[in-house]
Amino acid sequence: MENMEEVQSKHTWMHVVQYYETDAMQIVHHSNYIRWMEEVRLDYLSKVGLAYDSMEAHGIIIPVLSASCEYKTATRYGETVKIMAEMERFDGLRFYVTYRITSEDGSVLHATGRTSHCFLNRDMKPVNVKKAAPEIYDFFRHFKK
Repeated sequence: MENMEEVQSKHTWMHVVQYYETDAMQIVHHSNYIRWMEEVRLDYLSKVGLAYDSMEAHGIIIPVLSASCEYKTATRYGETVKIMAEMERFDGLRFYVTYRITSEDGSVLHATGRTSHCFLNRDMKPVNVKKAAPEIYDFFRHFKK
């Protein structure tokens, strides 16, 4: 895991729009934006040493509690988009991530979004991550507000 004193709240991921992600007009279907949010979030967690499979090995799962997306400008087949995730807040049980999806150069805003998540055990019961997995808590505590 990276040095916790240098935790970055933001992470960027690039994606080339695939044909299968579009509709008959070659415009990205709205459901794909939510998928891209998941991909950047999981990539970010993996890069800081909290890959989802390692959290599951601790018996912790992080389901999505809510997901929202506001669509601003159509995205088309073949475009490269920049998807930025930012850890917004952590309250000890839940964490919140915001997203901006732009053109590759950042000049066009395609969408914004937000997701919320919690920490549960395999029995779907809330987990006190501070006690159950202090190394996971150490990362998220940087976003406590």
